[in-house]
Amino acid sequence: MLKPNFRFTHYDLHEQRAGTVIEVALNAVNNVRLMTGPNYQRFTEVLDFRYIGGVAKKSPIRLAIPESGRWHLIVDMEGHHGLAESAVKVIAAPAGQKHAS
Repeated sequence: MLKPNFRFTHYDLHEQRAGTVIEVALNAVNNVRLMTGPNYQRFTEVLDFRYIGGVAKKSPIRLAIPESGRWHLIVDMEGHHGLAESAVKVIAAPAGQKHAS
């Protein structure tokens, strides 16, 4: 089985509600990719996959969970000099979010 040919750090975010914000702190420029379980599986198998995020040039970077479900976060060094040290904080979605009327 193929594996990505670059180093990465995987965070299993488990079940998250839509609107939850994921804050990622990095000590260097790296890619930050937020993805669903099936897309994480495709990532590990070196297949095409979809994600939210991209190159994080500043820290911290914040990404919002678009829909409730199980989510994964990858910090990787593809295209960069090395794997950044990273820390992830989950910021709960506000209770009773107000919708535009």
